Amino acid sequence: MSTTELAQNIKLVIFDVDGVLTDGGLYFTEDGTEFKRFNALDGHGIKMLKQNGIEPAVISARNSKSVNYRMKNLNIKHFYQGQSDKVVAFNDLLKKLNLKTDEVAYVGDDVIDLPVMAKVGFSIAVANAHDTVKQHADLTTEKSGGHGAVREVCDFILKAQGKFDEAIKVYLD
Repeated sequence: MSTTELAQNIKLVIFDVDGVLTDGGLYFTEDGTEFKRFNALDGHGIKMLKQNGIEPAVISARNSKSVNYRMKNLNIKHFYQGQSDKVVAFNDLLKKLNLKTDEVAYVGDDVIDLPVMAKVGFSIAVANAHDTVKQHADLTTEKSGGHGAVREVCDFILKAQGKFDEAIKVYLD
């Protein structure tokens, strides 16, 4: 099955945070306050998914106040932090949203993402992902995490479902 065909049935896209929604760097001020760099294009891509009936979710192994802030800013209802076993959160999402595994896409970058990637209908690695993750992904983005990879995924799924042109039309009229 082609990647376009895999993307056609997607109703939920799950994103990792560090290395996918961010560039993977861990930034700290001198007093130990952590901050993250998110990409505005990625954020708008997520909003476009939502506007077209595709639910976004986030599962992260780490806990971060900046992730809480960004999720609220993007109005992402389903986000899990501190998930050393991401399959637990994945199973919760399937149950909550009454979805089948082939209706879910997952975007990851490191080996901790592989257990969920192996279960979803469409697994995606960002360009800067660990080589093993790329080997097990259905699709690898051209852009790196934190640098437009998420937007690339959002656009790809919208195009595969024939929703992209209509989504863009709003901005051209």
